[in-house]
Amino acid sequence: MLNISNITVRLGGRTIIDDASVNLPPRGRIGLIGRNGAGKSTLVRVIAGMLEADGGSVSMPRGSRLGYIAQEAPSGNATPFETVLAADTERAALMTESESGADPHRLAEIHERLIAIEAHSAPSRAARILVGLGFDEEAQHRSLESFSGGWRMRVALAALLFSQPDLLLLDEPSNHLDLEAVMWLEDFLRSYPATIVLVSHERDFLNNVVNHILHLSGGKLTLYPGGYDAFERQRAERQLQIASARAKQQAQRDRLKDYVARNSARASTAKQAQSRAKALAKMQPIAELIDDPSLSFDFPNPDELRPPMITLDLASVGYGETPVLRRLNLRLDPDDRIALLGRNGNGKTTLARLLAAQLAPMEGEMNVSPRMRVGYFTQYQVEELSASETPLQHMTMAMTGANPGAVRGQLGRFGFSGPKATTEVGKLSGGERARLALALITRDAPHMLILDEPTNHLDVDSREALVQALNAYTGAVLIISHDRHMLEMTADRLVLVDEGTAREFDGSVDDYIAFVLAKDPASPRKENGEGARGVNKKDQRKAAAEAREKGQDLRKRARRAEAALEELTTQRGAIDRAMFDPASAEPALAKLTMTELMKRRAEIESQIEVAEVAWLEASEALEAITA
Repeated sequence: MLNISNITVRLGGRTIIDDASVNLPPRGRIGLIGRNGAGKSTLVRVIAGMLEADGGSVSMPRGSRLGYIAQEAPSGNATPFETVLAADTERAALMTESESGADPHRLAEIHERLIAIEAHSAPSRAARILVGLGFDEEAQHRSLESFSGGWRMRVALAALLFSQPDLLLLDEPSNHLDLEAVMWLEDFLRSYPATIVLVSHERDFLNNVVNHILHLSGGKLTLYPGGYDAFERQRAERQLQIASARAKQQAQRDRLKDYVARNSARASTAKQAQSRAKALAKMQPIAELIDDPSLSFDFPNPDELRPPMITLDLASVGYGETPVLRRLNLRLDPDDRIALLGRNGNGKTTLARLLAAQLAPMEGEMNVSPRMRVGYFTQYQVEELSASETPLQHMTMAMTGANPGAVRGQLGRFGFSGPKATTEVGKLSGGERARLALALITRDAPHMLILDEPTNHLDVDSREALVQALNAYTGAVLIISHDRHMLEMTADRLVLVDEGTAREFDGSVDDYIAFVLAKDPASPRKENGEGARGVNKKDQRKAAAEAREKGQDLRKRARRAEAALEELTTQRGAIDRAMFDPASAEPALAKLTMTELMKRRAEIESQIEVAEVAWLEASEALEAITA
């Protein structure tokens, strides 16, 4: 279907894509992945004909229609429904011609063609796509000017899907969508009848949609069969193969060098030595797979805080005199991991702003621990970073009065060491700017992180690094995200924001997905008879709630035991240093005798054993209920 042959693209004097080739299978669903800055969007623009390559070619079968969303959102007085219908240009042209009074023969041809392209079903198909992307009946018939840029980009996506091109190019289509719309889009794309090239950094989205992964790395393209998980397995195997090949090549180089060194001066072996020297010079080094050390997220852990941190008692919150959410009853503890669920516009961000003290309750009570510090991340913070200033300048201004070492230390936690700390923000990638924003909001070791869509600018590897950092962080986390993998790996409480309030959702992220698909009239899975078989049964809800409550308690116990182990191990190390190198001992330990140090060490060893048993028991019990 699509043939990319020896493509080379240079931007700003730098080679982005270097003599890359690949043949994509007909009707394949291709996930295009790569690190931030690898050139994915550049390649998509070359395929779409918006950017001319410096070398090579892109070819498709004659007459194939290509669809790609422009960067600018649609605007004007047209409605979303009218905009989507107009995307089928053939239908729109035929309908216009049929109304202009063409001769009878031409009218017959027009009506035959309209029947062939199923023009009669176009309005219902357009409405179904818009509903799936979050537009209810009223919203479909409002002027585009009344929508935000994000919602107008949804209209652009709906129009592209409605036009059904032979090659569908999608560059991060989920960035403007909530979780519910992402799930609908998955179902739609899975049954799409033509070729798809999809740029995405969402592991679950890729696993559920694509059947091939096209990896762009080092300017080269490699096609792997299967979804993202299959790609990870194949990449790991390839890494091992490359490491083995590099080791063998290095051993061969060492042997050749040794031979040349020993035999060059001897007349009897000089020719052989010269031959081996030429072979050594021609030996091309095997490229090492890229491992970016700047993939760094390290949240500083807060000091201890007694629970609860926040309680809401019949609280209401909104803007002006209009409440968005009412009758909120919620408690947050220092080790909670909460995900807010619900469609965009239902009030997730409003609730987050209330908990971050950016909004005050209009009614009811909100009690907050007086010592609590909150780090609140939004996309606006990324966009408001000064392009002409460096990360070092941003952090210095944020950490007023801090010494330069502390400022650089906080930047180093997030990969901004060396030249990166003094690079202008305007020259950083979107993912790097997001990391800088996270570094800024955590500079005072907050007790709770509130993260509103933190992954929009992050590639798959960066998202995984963020997940690991959040799991290592000892404070509370409240997260809003459409990335299911992140929600599944970081949250142990789900709160559904819907129908003007927020309430605990009993079940897992998978249960929530089934719940949404069961009640969503636009869901292709529901139309096919799939989805939430028995999801709303009382006994299943009760069992899910009990398992969830037990799992939440076990996770908290495991985290407490893990934190205790880390602290006790640190104390044991300090005692060992005091015993074997008194000059480097901490002041409190330097005063103790050897007998007292040994006694203290024995006590800590005993505590470590207890903590290890507690951690092991909690981990095994958790594994048993999640297996």
